Amino acid sequence: MAEKSSVFDMIGPVMIGPSSSHTAGVVRIGRVARRLFGQCPSKSAITFYNSFARTYEGHGSDRAILAGLMDFKTDDPRIRQALGLASQAGMVSQFKSIGNASTFHPNSVKVETEIEGKKASLLGESLGGGVIRIKDVNGFECNFSASLHTLIIEAQDVPGSIAFISDVISHDDCNIATLTVSRKGKHELACLVFEMDSGLKPITLEYVRQLNWVHRALYIPDIDN
Repeated sequence: MAEKSSVFDMIGPVMIGPSSSHTAGVVRIGRVARRLFGQCPSKSAITFYNSFARTYEGHGSDRAILAGLMDFKTDDPRIRQALGLASQAGMVSQFKSIGNASTFHPNSVKVETEIEGKKASLLGESLGGGVIRIKDVNGFECNFSASLHTLIIEAQDVPGSIAFISDVISHDDCNIATLTVSRKGKHELACLVFEMDSGLKPITLEYVRQLNWVHRALYIPDIDN
């Protein structure tokens, strides 16, 4: 007999509740941050905005973001104990709330930390049903969903850089689904965000990181695996 599906499986991810927006989406944002930072941050400042600012404790968004930073999936029962587990792991997190940030999405959360002397930050939005958008990484506008394999390159704004990286990616048979570019100014630091249908080979990522005009290359495989 076929396994029955519930309405909750059809309209959102299998998850620990109470809310797909305030819990599952926040876990996924935390998992993206974990991959961007390369490790679970020992210290972090976490800011909830607008609707999140008013409800993050009651809806468990504080537990959810820490669970994501510890790389728990959305259906992991340990999410409920994430505050205690984070403390046991030596994580120190400062929670802040800003309830009237008109330029931010109603369900926004920012994670800021410092790893090996370098500051790192991520701003994510929870759009409902567990769907997220990563709005900003390290001060650059990004706008990616994290539902695909994602390569983020912070580099000097040199002529031909987009075409060059696209050619490198093509050798791994990676099809580029979306490309977002933001920069501080002409010929200054720029951020290239490639969302791809399949993953990069480790040797390809290492090659990109060795380019003398690339400051940082971050790679996020499919976060739901």
